[in-house]
Amino acid sequence: MAGTAAAASKKSAAAARPKKSGSGGGSVAKKAYLIAYNAASAVAWAAVLGRVAVVLAWRGAPFVPLVVDNFARITQTFAVMEILHAITGVVPAQIFTTLLQVASRLILVWGIALPFPELSTSPWYSSMLLAWSTTEVVRYSYFVFKQVDAVPSWLNWMRYSGFLVLYPVGISSEVAMMLKAVAGPAASLSEWYPLALIAVLLAYIPSSFVLYTHMLKQRRKNVGGGASAALKKRQ
Repeated sequence: MAGTAAAASKKSAAAARPKKSGSGGGSVAKKAYLIAYNAASAVAWAAVLGRVAVVLAWRGAPFVPLVVDNFARITQTFAVMEILHAITGVVPAQIFTTLLQVASRLILVWGIALPFPELSTSPWYSSMLLAWSTTEVVRYSYFVFKQVDAVPSWLNWMRYSGFLVLYPVGISSEVAMMLKAVAGPAASLSEWYPLALIAVLLAYIPSSFVLYTHMLKQRRKNVGGGASAALKKRQ
């Protein structure tokens, strides 16, 4: 009787345990999706980087928007998926910092470059795209390798060190573009538009601080001693 009861108990426990096959399938599908998404994003931003670099060296900043403006706008708009990923938990990203970065860039490509194409001939537009595209090629490539647990040490370093230079370049270029719009054609769109852009510029002060300090924390965790300590904890 005791043996029969024990066997029945084991069967009940086994039946109560969730099957791993379904979750494993979901995990594989999620990983495949993230690899495809990040790889496509890396390629798209590499195309932006290549176009800007070639045209800038060949013809100069005034010609950059002729070959990259629409493509860069589409590529950046596609990054709205980053917000959805953070909200739905597809990736463990902070919703607030993701929203800040994506929203500020959308303002630049849709609220500045599109209605005021003359501003895109400025060197600030080219430096902005160079900073964005370099950052994103590194970031998305890093995420591709991370999905297969094979991130090269040099790529890990670039992911968590490149921002030290690229963020200030990108942010200063964005601010310069907005200031040029406020001082120039923004009022032609609406008398309230310059005020709206000024409000965005004021928001840049705390938001830039949040983004930069967030990356500094990530750098401490993932580069040098912080990365070694994290590895020991996992082991």
